[in-house]
Amino acid sequence: MVLGELAAGFFSPALSPVTAVGSAVIDAVPPGVKDWAVAVFGVADKLALLAGMGLVIAALAGLAGVLERRRRFAGVALIAVFGAVGLVAVLTRAQATFNAAALAVVTAAGAGALLRFLIRRLEEWKDNASGQAADPVQPRRRFLQAVAGGAAVTAIGGILAGVWRGTAAVVSEARSRLMLPVPASPAPPIPAGAEAGINGMPRLVTANPDFYRIDTALAVPSLNPDTWVLNVTGMVDREVALNFTELLAKPLIERHITIACVSNSVGGDLIGNARWLGWPVRELLALAGPRPGADMVLSRSTDGWTAGTPLEILTDGRDALLAVGMNGEPLPLEHGFPARLVVPGLYGYVSATKWVTELKVTRFADDAGYWTPRGWSERGPIKMSSRIDVPRSGERLGKGTVVFGGVAWAQRTGIGKVELRVNRGQWQRAELARAISPDTWCQWKLGVDLAEGQYEVQVRATDLAGRVQDGQDRPPAPDGATGFHTVRVDVQT
Repeated sequence: MVLGELAAGFFSPALSPVTAVGSAVIDAVPPGVKDWAVAVFGVADKLALLAGMGLVIAALAGLAGVLERRRRFAGVALIAVFGAVGLVAVLTRAQATFNAAALAVVTAAGAGALLRFLIRRLEEWKDNASGQAADPVQPRRRFLQAVAGGAAVTAIGGILAGVWRGTAAVVSEARSRLMLPVPASPAPPIPAGAEAGINGMPRLVTANPDFYRIDTALAVPSLNPDTWVLNVTGMVDREVALNFTELLAKPLIERHITIACVSNSVGGDLIGNARWLGWPVRELLALAGPRPGADMVLSRSTDGWTAGTPLEILTDGRDALLAVGMNGEPLPLEHGFPARLVVPGLYGYVSATKWVTELKVTRFADDAGYWTPRGWSERGPIKMSSRIDVPRSGERLGKGTVVFGGVAWAQRTGIGKVELRVNRGQWQRAELARAISPDTWCQWKLGVDLAEGQYEVQVRATDLAGRVQDGQDRPPAPDGATGFHTVRVDVQT
């Protein structure tokens, strides 16, 4: 494993057999397992997977050692089997290359050779213990030296892999040097009264380090902006190839847009609001000229992930962006640098392709995004919802006026009102802060007089068209969770 990670760190993290196997696991798990992982681990789901894989690899290494001691080459055979699994996983990745396949083979061969070497040293030590060795000291010394050497290689390899990944990260350096152009159309200023002014509330504009990250990439792809190209293909009059310099020269616009993951549970935090800088996708598609009959754009990431977005939504006048900036900075690496899609009103699984390299104009009848064959809805409009952020569920509060606060969203329409009810009583209208735009969330607050006791508090939203938030409890699959967010508080004297 160390050999594979070391070489992958030197060349590219995408070549790592461990990463390839982990990505294959992500591809293979049923939607229910994926939902469970996101619900339990949140944005740490990939870290949990890698930790679990580390434990499995350690257990297999121990098993290989036991088998090799009992029967020569039995442990090596086990390593060969799992080396083959790694090779198959590597070859199924979008970044599959000869180097990646060779790395998987070399990793397995190196692991097998190391196992045989250690077992030979251990057998010499055993012979020494039974009095068969000519020198009673040398076998034990050699075995301990071999173990120590293996441990040293593991430690040094891990360190060097990290160092080499850092020194090879020309992409990070390119990002740090990048100066974003001044937008041709800046974001409208945030209106006065847009914040509720309550301690503990989420920021109106989510900071980049706090923005949720949900994707299938175990290793964050590294795309050099100097060589990045976006290709527009498929059912078009003319194919378009756009490089990063050309993209930055376009009349970019800046907009505040709230985006959300379809796996976000009611009251969950897989949602964020940012100021995005990019070129309207409709203008890019206009250059290509979609042909009659096309109804979908299949966007593809450099790691092979895809999203199917309705063509009409990308061309209906909303601010769907090929984004290069986030909150005044170049996109963070984990959020899609150098370019990604941001589409108001759609869940990310059908729109928010990061590290995007291709837009294929096609039809829903002919193509499907990554999650659609896995049981998720073909089209994923974000559902109106609301959330109580203050106070947190389970808090103990003093009696008197308790100020509740949170956020609500109804993209493309805007929030008309937010209401709270206590212990399933009458709905009470909250004070609504001013929204930045219909494509962003807005904050709200309401003071409620509560005597000593335990309370269940729920929130619901109504949009500007008069539609009321769906209160029926439904899970995220297949097209987004519904229900009223509920918190329970204990008021004491």
